[in-house]
Amino acid sequence: MSDLLRRWSILGRLGELPRPMRLIVLGQLAFNTGFYLVLPFFALHLTRDLGLGGALVGLLLGLRTFSQQGLFFLGGALADRFGTRPVALTGFVVRIVGLLLLAGADGPVLLVAGTVATGFAAALFSPAVEAELARRAGALERTDGPTRSEAFAMFGVAGEVGVVVGPVLGSLLLTVDFAVTALAAAGVFVVVLVAFARGMPREPAAHAGEPVLAGWGEVLRNPAFLAFAAAYSSWLLSYNQLYLALPVELARVGSAGLLGALFVLSAVIVVVGQVPLAEVVRRRLGTRALPVGFAVLALSFLATAVLVGLGAPGPVPAVVFVVTLTLGQMTVVPIAQDAVGRLAGERRLGAHFGVLASAGGLAVLGGSALLGALLDAGGPPALPWAVTAALPLTSALVMGVLVRRVPALHADTLAAGRPS
Repeated sequence: MSDLLRRWSILGRLGELPRPMRLIVLGQLAFNTGFYLVLPFFALHLTRDLGLGGALVGLLLGLRTFSQQGLFFLGGALADRFGTRPVALTGFVVRIVGLLLLAGADGPVLLVAGTVATGFAAALFSPAVEAELARRAGALERTDGPTRSEAFAMFGVAGEVGVVVGPVLGSLLLTVDFAVTALAAAGVFVVVLVAFARGMPREPAAHAGEPVLAGWGEVLRNPAFLAFAAAYSSWLLSYNQLYLALPVELARVGSAGLLGALFVLSAVIVVVGQVPLAEVVRRRLGTRALPVGFAVLALSFLATAVLVGLGAPGPVPAVVFVVTLTLGQMTVVPIAQDAVGRLAGERRLGAHFGVLASAGGLAVLGGSALLGALLDAGGPPALPWAVTAALPLTSALVMGVLVRRVPALHADTLAAGRPS
């Protein structure tokens, strides 16, 4: 019984990680707390407080997404060249500056500068810390510590705790000026900056002295990884429908007020189930979890399309979508993040994680534009859900081929246990 409780306890699992890895996992909790303290209320601030039109609000939100996901490839390459610590610390400073700009912004110039800075900051520190976690966890699992997929499961759980805590704190600040919320978020990142400056060891970069472009060249010469990144990109597009398609569906059935509760439901499922599920998936399926997980993501859209088409009552399709999508996420993400290191040959992890995220950003940019057009077209409400299902379904098929044909992704790579 005690072993079962330990497996279900994120704090118990964290105790098995060395200090730098614990810092990265807990840092993810703080990242998301500070981020979601502001993001859910940013559009409201732009429209209610500043009186901006919908087109400009959409442009600002698009700039934030592009300056983050679209530039991950740059942050990852810089981490390989200059090291995780300096690149991550720079990212924290840029995020703090961006939030301070947003706190004082009353015109388009400062709004654009603050929005781009907050997005670009994540493009610096996220691929850097993910690459560092992958490198350290890969070494740790060879000494009978937690596996890399388990470490990334903890990383994901910590992030989801931040997804819950951030909006709750932000909602408490709705009665005060938005500047106070932005300053509170900046304060969170100051704490993270100090913790990383003191706790992250000073180590030479894995590819110090080499040109930054060399990392991208190595990624581009890795066709198996490029195919993997292209297939994996539909995950981010699928997840992004929590922000695009889900609110439209809830509004259609008059349940828009449930959006926040469904976000909390998704986060709670991850917090409770991610770590034990990741362990079971790793042992039972190994990398076969990749096609299975993407099939579950496709099912989330297909089931929603069927329920909407049959006229299921109220928010039932939305609830089914959120629960099924979250289960797909929990199956795919830890295994995929472990697989990046294997496909990269444990080299230039920053560049590989950066390109992986940027591929997802491009998928969101193009796919969301298509889905948005379908949502605006006024056709059958089930159609956008059915069309979107084709994307993760295609990824499931591609991942199935990769798992069979790419040695680094052979199903028994993870299922058989720790590498010898």
